[in-house]
Amino acid sequence: MVLKSFGLTGKLALVTGSGRGLGQAMAIALAQADAEVILWDVNADDLELTLDEIKSQGGSARTDVVDVTLEAAVQEGLTTLGAPIDVLVNNAGVTSGSPFEDLPEEDWERVLSVNLGGIFQCSKWVAKQMISSGEGGSIVNIASISGMVGNRGGNNSHYCATKGGVIALTRSLAVEWAQHRIRVNAIAPGYFVTPMTDRLKVRDASFYQELVSRVPLGRFGEPHDLAGAVVYLASPASSFVTGNVLVIDGGYTAW
Repeated sequence: MVLKSFGLTGKLALVTGSGRGLGQAMAIALAQADAEVILWDVNADDLELTLDEIKSQGGSARTDVVDVTLEAAVQEGLTTLGAPIDVLVNNAGVTSGSPFEDLPEEDWERVLSVNLGGIFQCSKWVAKQMISSGEGGSIVNIASISGMVGNRGGNNSHYCATKGGVIALTRSLAVEWAQHRIRVNAIAPGYFVTPMTDRLKVRDASFYQELVSRVPLGRFGEPHDLAGAVVYLASPASSFVTGNVLVIDGGYTAW
């Protein structure tokens, strides 16, 4: 009975930024839990790779190239689905590196537009569907420990600002939409093996190893380390959980 509550059979799950990395891993996990997964990204080639992986495992998925910062694109993408979304994972995000005093305005605007603006557009229009259906649903926002602590050596305070905003927005929407049976939670990953951290490893190997040494579990997270968390928050197993920020960082923020 307990294990069945983690299943997503008959549910339609939308994952933004699902062409690669953490978004891809979470999309695959939702498909493994038997959801039909809608894959959104701005890169069509990446989407096809995720789609192929899900189908190779017997899962069901569809793709669409959608820029989540554009209201018209989000509306059109949802309209073509033919059914309301049950689970939304707001994963699409970008960053850049610059000392804040030298940060170009266009970088500030771009990071805010994707990391917060994309959540605004997708959550707004998906919630309209969830409210109209009367069935509610689950929204999972991908925040970061960067929204909770400063990033030493990161030079990405604008990114940290958006992730702090994601956490605040998650808690506020959880309260606002509880009456509609919409649960809103967030996952805050720590340092994970991604193309961005791979570039850091090449650029500054000693600093990379210093970051690894700060993690009590002794390693960076792997994309699959988010699989259980996203399935839990998406499924009935977490039916009394809302407004929560689940930190997955190997203990990094515990000391």
